Amino acid sequence: MIIGDDIENATYQDKPRTFPDMRSKSYTPFVFRVVMGINVRVILIILILCLGVIFYIGASTSPIIVFVFSICIVSFLFSIYLTKWVLSKDEGPPEMAQISDAIRDGAEGFFRTQYGTISKMASFLALVILSIYLFRSTTPQQESSGLGRSSSAWITVISFLLGAMCSGVAGYVGMWVSVRANVRVSSAARRSAREALQIAVRAGGFSAIVVVGMAVIGIAILYATFYVWLDVDTPGSMKVTDLPLLLVGYGFGASFVALFAQLGGGIYTKAADVGADLVGKVEQGIPEDDPRNPAVIADLVGDNVGDCAARGADLFESIAAEIISAMILGGTMAQRCKIEDPSGFILFPLVIHSFDLIISSAGILSIRGSRDKVPMEDPMTTLQKGYSVTIILAVLTFGASTRWLLYTEQAPSAWFNFALCGMVGIITAYLFVWITKYYTDYKHEPVRTLALASSTGHGTNIIAGVSLGLESTALPVLVISVSIISAFWLGHTSGLIDDAGNPTGGLFGTAVATMGMLSTAAYVLTMDMFGPIADNAGGIVEMSQQPESVRAITDVLDAVGNTTKATTKGFAIGSAALASFLLFSAYMDEVSSFAHESFTQVDIAIPEVFVGGLLGSMLIYLFSAWACSAVGRTAQEVVNEVRRQFLERPGIMDYREKPDYGRCVAIVASASLREMIKPGALAIISPMVVGVVFRILGHYTGHPLLGAKVVAAMLMFATVSGILMALFLNTAGGAWDNAKKYIETGALGGKGSECHKAAVTGDTVGDPFKDTAGPSLHVLIKMLATITLVMAPIFL
Repeated sequence: MIIGDDIENATYQDKPRTFPDMRSKSYTPFVFRVVMGINVRVILIILILCLGVIFYIGASTSPIIVFVFSICIVSFLFSIYLTKWVLSKDEGPPEMAQISDAIRDGAEGFFRTQYGTISKMASFLALVILSIYLFRSTTPQQESSGLGRSSSAWITVISFLLGAMCSGVAGYVGMWVSVRANVRVSSAARRSAREALQIAVRAGGFSAIVVVGMAVIGIAILYATFYVWLDVDTPGSMKVTDLPLLLVGYGFGASFVALFAQLGGGIYTKAADVGADLVGKVEQGIPEDDPRNPAVIADLVGDNVGDCAARGADLFESIAAEIISAMILGGTMAQRCKIEDPSGFILFPLVIHSFDLIISSAGILSIRGSRDKVPMEDPMTTLQKGYSVTIILAVLTFGASTRWLLYTEQAPSAWFNFALCGMVGIITAYLFVWITKYYTDYKHEPVRTLALASSTGHGTNIIAGVSLGLESTALPVLVISVSIISAFWLGHTSGLIDDAGNPTGGLFGTAVATMGMLSTAAYVLTMDMFGPIADNAGGIVEMSQQPESVRAITDVLDAVGNTTKATTKGFAIGSAALASFLLFSAYMDEVSSFAHESFTQVDIAIPEVFVGGLLGSMLIYLFSAWACSAVGRTAQEVVNEVRRQFLERPGIMDYREKPDYGRCVAIVASASLREMIKPGALAIISPMVVGVVFRILGHYTGHPLLGAKVVAAMLMFATVSGILMALFLNTAGGAWDNAKKYIETGALGGKGSECHKAAVTGDTVGDPFKDTAGPSLHVLIKMLATITLVMAPIFL
């Protein structure tokens, strides 16, 4: 990739604020070019027709689906308002706009290449799924409804591809807004901290509303289409309680794209960050995001492709997996309890996430901006106020939704028990956010203790960081444990019983708690998107050489952004733990359906099953190792390139020569695409290979369900190991980063001191932990659950 022309006659010092474009002409995706070439009236007519079809299908399905569609469309209109509001803000002086253009072009170029690669892999996997489903056995429910193998195969493949496409769009939306908002936040920081905060939050809010809205409307459209197409609930056709199982492919498609987006983006952003920090800060002693650092543009591009695009796909996949698993469990429970109208129990997750869009919008709007130079309130306090507004509204809407949809004459008080399950989930989410904030915010003791350890050298900093990360797994695990058991028993005692008089609401209670935890997902994602936008804004301010007072504002926003990113990761891993528990239960139900025999427990005293568990735990460690080593190898290439440029162009340090930013961008872009394949393939192929191998072994030893049992153990152990490993990696990485930020505020010798250099080492160790391996594990444990659901037939 070439960046502009070299400066020939003028020296860099004469033009210290001029930054060339990353490419000669702007790029617009093909679909957008086609749409922009169509007459506006034609587009409006097409949109109205599409809305008419969607509402007709919704009305033919259930009034609840119409309600969900209406909320989603209003939310999309609100997101358009937020976009217009953000884009109406000025981009600041020309030097800021030039840097922003370079970041935008680099991010969009990488995104295009990365998603081109992912789409080819998704197409290949779709063919594999199609061939497996065409030659598999059918369940009794499918046989009774007349749904043949070919119909089932095409439904799963279409769901998979739609989930993959929506996940990709969610990622693109996250990146699209961040690369346009960053320069506007930088410009606003010249006037007021509060205005800069408001722009960053509203830009993040746009992305969050679109991501959650797409997850909800995508599943709702798929559900309603299948309902109408398959004549569900008519004599001789499929029952509505079996319909959610057809949506599993959607969750797998979302997980598949999210995993590669997170891996590729994480490797890109952290390789550039580590390379820039090690040579720039430690060896050359120049500030972060200094324009003399050849890797600085690659680092800023990485914030967008790694944090915004990947996290958008990650939370999209979390919500999709949780909605589908809760719909499956709701349908199963309604069937066992012979509930007359089960649609309320099945569609309950869609309604909860529709309300999430409303209450999170209120939280986003509660953060007001001001151009007055008033004393700056702590941005974290402002964001917490918005979160408190969202939580209060979540409690009210959750209670109303349970009374509306989960009330049944068979157990009149069951809805109240489920409302309490939702409360358990909401409290769990709040505790997760608070615990992660405690361990990663430099206002609290753990990070200050870690910073103090830097004063005695690099080694003590690493030891303190690792021990902090290990310790930080305890409280979240206790919280998850209490919430799972509490929600299960609240559901168990709800009064819902099957024909034999056995309580059946336990698992659905846990599903409702998961919904409670994710009922504020849009606002939490807003706080997460705020982080990389603030980080980019700080980089633009530093590169365009703005006054120190402006950098001070963006530094505060950046430090808060680090904490919000860490809290979102804590939130994501908590919800992943609960969602995986639900998906595990759904897997056991599906195996029972295919095998025509009960499959309710996994006995790890069976040697093969225990080995499956060991393989699951090993998968987590091997995957993490490959993700971290991918960052390390790519970072070495960046370090060597940056050193070469400083050596061969000595004029860079005194602004007489300009660095070749494009060379570093090209290195990390090609390396991250190459490196993401191996860990991603490991995650997808492992459960399939293990299941097939032990299925063959079981066939010859007279244990027909051995393959399914071993995969269940693998899934169980991988989930447990993955939760603990992700908590350790995310928290240790976030704490190292903020310990460095704390020293940069002037504590313990400040920037450039030996203490600061030790903290930078800790930060570089933590970078692949918190932004590559850790977040990829959230996706991995849910993808293992969805892939086993989709591939269950080949294990039997």
